[in-house]
Amino acid sequence: MNEDIYAAQVRLIDEGGAMLGVMSSREALGIAQARGLDLIEIAPTATPPTCKIMDYGKWKYEKKKQ
Repeated sequence: MNEDIYAAQVRLIDEGGAMLGVMSSREALGIAQARGLDLIEIAPTATPPTCKIMDYGKWKYEKKKQ
């Protein structure tokens, strides 16, 4: 999550599910932070790893409610 993603490049999906493409992890983190959200690695074994922009706290809360 966020700064703990060490891959040089990631495939980025935005909060709406749209593919934003392959970019550096720093650039992806910058986009997530600009939107006030978190960068979450959802497929670490893919090449390049797939990350999604989302509100981690909200996601965690909703999973706990289920």
